[in-house]
Amino acid sequence: MTDRVTCSIDAGVADVRLNRPDKLNALDPAMFAALDAMGERLKAEKGLRVVVLSGEGRGFCAGLDFGSFQAMAGGERLGEDIPEGNAGLVKEGRITHVGQQVSWVWQELPVPVIAAVHGVALGGGIQIALGADIRIVAPDVKMSVLEIRWGLVPDMTGTVTLSRLVRPDVAKELAMTGRMVDGEEAVRIGLATRVSATPHEDAMGLARSIAASSPGAVRGVKHLLDHARLATVAEQFAEERRVIGSLVGSPDQREAVAAYFEQRPPRFAD
Repeated sequence: MTDRVTCSIDAGVADVRLNRPDKLNALDPAMFAALDAMGERLKAEKGLRVVVLSGEGRGFCAGLDFGSFQAMAGGERLGEDIPEGNAGLVKEGRITHVGQQVSWVWQELPVPVIAAVHGVALGGGIQIALGADIRIVAPDVKMSVLEIRWGLVPDMTGTVTLSRLVRPDVAKELAMTGRMVDGEEAVRIGLATRVSATPHEDAMGLARSIAASSPGAVRGVKHLLDHARLATVAEQFAEERRVIGSLVGSPDQREAVAAYFEQRPPRFAD
């Protein structure tokens, strides 16, 4: 069996791909385990600057595979056969169980994550995409918060990420109907960042552009903008002071200034 998730890293850009193309990258126990493991690996990856997340084959991710739904219909609990433990178990030091972690880990990474979405992103698939910082989607993509079809609610952190991206009434309509959204509408309502006929190619281009910037500053931007959603105004101002204080005069910051005035590409250290 091929690896459920593959990763290649070049010049600080990780190209991570869901790799079950014969099943539209549907989420089975092995896929959950592989995504969880990949997230932990990338947290420890030295020199990492940007992650691009995509799916092999005809789509990004079709959500839970039918075998999982059939098992639930028979009264079984999802994820009990996931390697390394039950999907519903919250491991020490986490705020998620495995099913949630495969979406949330992209938020936990200190570097930006760009999702390149084509074909379908349904149910758990859209929730994984919503965990990224930026989403570049194909015009004909089909995105849906599809859990209502199966008598369920979005439970892979989607209630948090969805409500941060779209208006509350839009979030409720999407989750209560499970209707399909194409690329243009996804951008219009806030589910996606921009449309591209070649989402993976454009995501990689954007990743290389971001990777050329000061890694400390890029990580600081992600941290501060995420922190702002949870903090009071006073707490956010204090955190701004802390982060900018850690950057001003640092080797990378001095290099950014020197490279600009010397009209040459910067040479940042990781």
